[in-house]
Formats: sequence, structure tokens, C-alpha cells
Amino acid sequence: MMLSDVMEDYLKVIYHLQQDREGRIKTSEIAEYLDVTSPTVTSMIDKLEERGLVDREKYKGVVLSEDGERVALEVVRHHRLLEAYLTERLDYDWSEVHEEADRLEHHISEKFEERVVEALGDPEVDPHGDPIPNAELDPPVEGEGARLTEFGEGDRVVVDRISDQDPAVLQYLSDHSIDPGVELEVNEVAPFGMVTVQVANETVSLPERIAAHVEVDERSTTRATN
Repeated sequence: MMLSDVMEDYLKVIYHLQQDREGRIKTSEIAEYLDVTSPTVTSMIDKLEERGLVDREKYKGVVLSEDGERVALEVVRHHRLLEAYLTERLDYDWSEVHEEADRLEHHISEKFEERVVEALGDPEVDPHGDPIPNAELDPPVEGEGARLTEFGEGDRVVVDRISDQDPAVLQYLSDHSIDPGVELEVNEVAPFGMVTVQVANETVSLPERIAAHVEVDERSTTRATN
């Protein structure tokens, strides 16, 4: 089945939105995610439905069909392998690989994918901590960690994953050395939504919308005691 890059992008977006919550995905949610109009989304959903890639229920939204999910998982696999390759072999900063991988993900061959996997030792996660779907395209477990915004003063946490959808957020966190694997201590949670953390010898204040992108490994969390 030959699909355009745009069709694959829509399937990937629906996949990501389905990871965030249960139920069908509304046209308005897809439009907001892609920054396009709702009629544009409706037109594309028509095409995807014709190809059996989504299941649409009028006024309730869409979900990926089994075939649609496999296409989305293959694109996600390409994307995350490329991010890992760009970071580990081409010295890209982890904060800048998302957009580069977006441009390349539709155009790599299976042979190239195999070479990347071999070169990297079949990695399980990308530089942002997101799981890479395996070669069989089994759906990986995603987004089950706690957000930094859920913790309080004195808590020590280890960054497990950082959402890669907003390049500006990635750059801000990278500039302050807040990467997957880094330990943070929560210094202060302000009532107006600012979270201040200690990263090594630096104190960093994170607006709530940025802190919400940081997912932590609860197994490595130390809660403060009063």
C-alpha cells in the first residue's frame, strides 16, 4: 500500500494522541496538534478511512485500525532509530534531532533501517527516553511514568523521558542539562505553577508547561519526609 508522507504523518499523530488517553481522537485534536484546519483533517481522514487505516464513528472521532497502527508503528520506529543514530553517530544534540528525523523518517529503506539497528546495537529507547518499536512492530509501552509536576519540595527524581513534540521545550531543557538519566531535586513548587529544581550545581526554574514534559522514573524517586 503506497501512502504519501502526509498520510503517514496523520497516522503517526493519531497514534501519539491515542497513547495520551483512551477513546477516539477528535478531528479538532488532530487539527490542533498539526496546526491545520478541521476541514483539512476531515478530508485526510476520508482518505485514510477509504484505505482501511482508521475506524471513524460520526461525531465521536477516529481510532487506528490494525493496519493503520502497523503503518504508524513503522514510521515511529524509523523516527526514533534516526534520532538515536543522529545523536550517537553524527554528534547531533538530542534536542535538535526530532525535526531532522521528521524529515527523514518516510524515506529510509528497510536495508538502511537494518544497518542503523546493527550500528547502534538494536537500541530500546531513543535519546528522549521514548521506546523504539521492535522489528515485529509490537506496540511498546509508552508514557507510564509520573510527571515532574506531580512532585514536591525535597523530592529527588531521575529523568526517564522528555516529550519531544515541542522543539523550544527540548532546547530549553537541553540548555540547562535536563536530559534523560539526570537526577533532579525539587527545591520549590510555586503556587503560580513554577517548579524550581537543582541540577548538579545549577538551580533552574521551569514553568509548569515545560515541567509537564519531563517524565521521571518512579523506581528511582526519593520522596522527602516532613
